Amino acid sequence: MDIVLKKPNPNEVNKYLRTWDSLENYTLQESSLRKLFTNTYPKNVCMDDILIKVCSLNDFYSTNIYSPFKVAKHIHSLNIDNRLSKGDEKLVNDIAKIKVNKDKTMNFYSFATKYCSHHQPLLYPIYDNYVIKVLNYFNKQDKFSKFTFQELKDYPKFKNVILDFRSFYGLDKFNLKEIDKYLWQVGKEKFPRKYSR
Repeated sequence: MDIVLKKPNPNEVNKYLRTWDSLENYTLQESSLRKLFTNTYPKNVCMDDILIKVCSLNDFYSTNIYSPFKVAKHIHSLNIDNRLSKGDEKLVNDIAKIKVNKDKTMNFYSFATKYCSHHQPLLYPIYDNYVIKVLNYFNKQDKFSKFTFQELKDYPKFKNVILDFRSFYGLDKFNLKEIDKYLWQVGKEKFPRKYSR
């Protein structure tokens, strides 16, 4: 059976935003992270602060970072606060690529979008498999933007695709965090992950 999604419009987005607000586990998780990232440890100067943020994101989002210390050390080395405050889109890709040993570099791209987004939610939309599936679905239907799957792994391009999506469907009254919540929920509902036993 083919999956059919309702065309994005302000009423649909508002419906999913109301649903989000009723999901206690997600709203509490988000408010906990918001408090951690914006009130308790807003800066990225002290390794302790960065490490607790990396570990919290890794735990809440199951981002599969096996060495949070290496990730925190990498973020610390980048001196990111000024770039974060300006919404520097290239910062995501800089955070994402982490040398885990002398021969191997990992790309923690989705994690990096979450790390930046939790500091600046209105500037950094989150890359997630559910979001990508919804964007691909609607782009096949309506050609709202030009992109390939691989190009979405380049953060400036990914953000532009989100902005194209918002503009094409007349959703400009919604901020990037609201668009993010909408896309994620539609993706989770319509494209659930299949787990093998």
